Amino acid sequence: MKLLVIDTSTGSCSVALMENGRLSAEWLVNPETTGSTPLLRSLDLVLESAGVEIAAIDALGVTLGPGSFTGLRVGIATVKGLSLATGAPVAGFSSLAMLAMNLPFAAYPVCPMLDARKNEVYAALYRCGDLPETIFGDCVASPDDFLDHIREPTLFIGSGALRYRETITARLGGLAHFAPSGCHAPRASSGALLAADCIARGETIPAGKLVPAYIRPSEAEIARMKKEAELGHGLSPSR
Repeated sequence: MKLLVIDTSTGSCSVALMENGRLSAEWLVNPETTGSTPLLRSLDLVLESAGVEIAAIDALGVTLGPGSFTGLRVGIATVKGLSLATGAPVAGFSSLAMLAMNLPFAAYPVCPMLDARKNEVYAALYRCGDLPETIFGDCVASPDDFLDHIREPTLFIGSGALRYRETITARLGGLAHFAPSGCHAPRASSGALLAADCIARGETIPAGKLVPAYIRPSEAEIARMKKEAELGHGLSPSR
């Protein structure tokens, strides 16, 4: 099976091609750039490097979130288009579970953290073997609030762990451990493990029902809800 996996959940862009369970090619762009141009170029480079045509792809995988609202929309829209063009089924998975799988068979629980801005992180807690086992599911919270759930030695990974390293260390002391520097970027090849498992269990998503899992509302949704609340209370929207 030829499985093409895309991740655009952060400022990074990652594309991987797995063939019969083995990694054939992967491309990771890690500057804080988002949008369709680096993704489409990455797709071309991966397929060209592996000598595979897009029509030969058997299945697709994509991160559903949480993460960058713009990045998620770009990645999911691209996979929708590829699925409609090729007929390939799609498996969606958590960006946090994918990040945790950069550290398979870790001795400690793994806590992936992505910087969610607004002094918050997207975070979860897993035990990572062949696949991640959820201890605490995906959420958005302040670092301090999430750290209330950590009571044993834990391995932190991701942009949120890097940004709030001092906070984590101050709160947890010797319980806090951090992944090596090369592990903090999300990798589509780690997501391929999750996508392959979903496909093996028949858990695919029709292209038309593929939507991001933002966890928290976007700025546009917040503005809309505020406006609706004002109108509901008989207030005129400000001009």
